[in-house]
Amino acid sequence: MVTKTEQQEASGFDTVKLLVSLAILVAGIFGFYYFKEEAQLLRVLGILAVVLVSIGIAATTAIGKKSLGFARDARVEVRKVVWPTRQETTQTTIAVLVMVLVVAIMLWLFDMLLGWGVKSLLG
Repeated sequence: MVTKTEQQEASGFDTVKLLVSLAILVAGIFGFYYFKEEAQLLRVLGILAVVLVSIGIAATTAIGKKSLGFARDARVEVRKVVWPTRQETTQTTIAVLVMVLVVAIMLWLFDMLLGWGVKSLLG
């Protein structure tokens, strides 16, 4: 059974890990701009490596584990989505365009009516 003290120590250690992860990330960004005369490909690969290391360290914390679990669950939910066919997408797009055109014409006519009314009042 985990006692309250052990949970607090784990939480403190998680905070240290998150700070180290953040420090590595900031150092990587600083390095990206510090070595601006190096090839951009090398700088981009370096920043990608730093980001991966930073994410790896952060993923070992309780917050990181929860975030990874959320990402996994979101991926499972996206797989459950029934995506529309090409024909359904085309029909929906045409319906939206027709409705936009109808509303635009209605607003234009309403604007013309209001403009005529204001001109009539002001002479």
